[in-house]
Amino acid sequence: MQNFSEVWPNLASAKAGAEAIFASDDFFADKARMLDDADPVFIDGKYDTNGKWMDGWESRRKRVSGYDYCIVRLAQAGLIHGVNLDTTHFTGNYPPAASLEACYCASGDPDDSAQWQEILSAVNLQGNSHHLHDIQSNQVFTHLRLNIYPDGGIARLRVYGQVHCDWSQRDPLAQYDLLAMENGGRAIAWNDAHFGHPRNLLGQGRGVNMGDGWETRRRREPGNDWCILQLGHAGIIEEITVDTAHFKGNYPDRCSIQAANVIGGTDESLITQSMFWPVLLPEQSLQMDHIHTFAEQIAALGEVTHVRLNIIPDGGVSRLRLMGKLANSAKTVLV
Repeated sequence: MQNFSEVWPNLASAKAGAEAIFASDDFFADKARMLDDADPVFIDGKYDTNGKWMDGWESRRKRVSGYDYCIVRLAQAGLIHGVNLDTTHFTGNYPPAASLEACYCASGDPDDSAQWQEILSAVNLQGNSHHLHDIQSNQVFTHLRLNIYPDGGIARLRVYGQVHCDWSQRDPLAQYDLLAMENGGRAIAWNDAHFGHPRNLLGQGRGVNMGDGWETRRRREPGNDWCILQLGHAGIIEEITVDTAHFKGNYPDRCSIQAANVIGGTDESLITQSMFWPVLLPEQSLQMDHIHTFAEQIAALGEVTHVRLNIIPDGGVSRLRLMGKLANSAKTVLV
C-alpha cells in the first residue's frame, strides 16, 4: 500500500479550509472536531452538558433503524488516493463499520439531487485504531459523506489526494505562488522531518508556531538537510520567500534552492536526480524569525516543475513561496 499520508496533502484539513457541514447527529461530540489537524487527545474527567467530552465526532446511541452520517466539504477539489478513519480514544463507543461516498459540486454544497458515488464500501472498524484504505477512483470530488453503522465516534477523518487546479480559468499572465498547496504544490521527498513535515512549507499564511513548519533533527554529521517539492504548474520563478517565523534558536544558518523541468521518472527517482539540478537560488544567509525575500539573486533557468530546498546544516523553515508566471498557456492539470 502506498504511504499516501506522507506524499499527498490532507484534503479534509480544517486548517486548509475543509468543513463538516452536516451530521445526522453529533450529540456527544461536535462534527467539526473530526477535521482538526492536531492529533486527537483524551482528557480524563472532562465532561460537558451531554456527557463525556471526546475529541472527534460522536453521535448518540441509536435506538431506531438506520445509521448516522456526516457530510464534509473538502478544502480543495481533488482526486482521492487514500483515507484514514481514526478511532483513537474511542473504545466502547466506536462504530463497528463505516463507508464513504463522494460527489462533485461545481458550486455550493450538495442538495437532494446530488449524485453520490461509493468510493469505500463498508469496512469493519476497531476501537482506538487507525484504518488506512486506498481509494481507487479517477474522478474529482468536492464533498464526502462518511457513513457510520449504526452510530458511535470517529476521532479524525483524513482524506489524502491530489489537489485539482483548473488553470484554464485563471489569468495566464498573472503571478501566482506556484508552490502553494492550494495551487497544487506538494512535498515529494525529504531526508528528515523529525519535528515538522515539509508539507507545512506550502501552507496558507504565516506559520502559527514552530510545529507549523518543516523542521529537522539536530545534525550530528557532515552535510545538510533537504526536501524536494513539486510546483502546481510549470512556471518561471520571479520571487522567492523563505520565512523562518518562530524559528529562533533552530533556524538554518543558510539555504539554497535547486530546480529543474522534470519530464518522466518517479518520485523516488527524483531523489538522485535532484543532486545534480542547476541552482535557482545560490546559498543565502538566513536570520531567525524573519521573512527573507529574493528576486535579483534568482538564476534565469526558464520554466521549472520541481525544486530542492537545501537548508545548511539543519533546522526549521516555516514557509517557502515561489512567486512566478505560468510557463505556457494555462490548462487543467492534476499534480
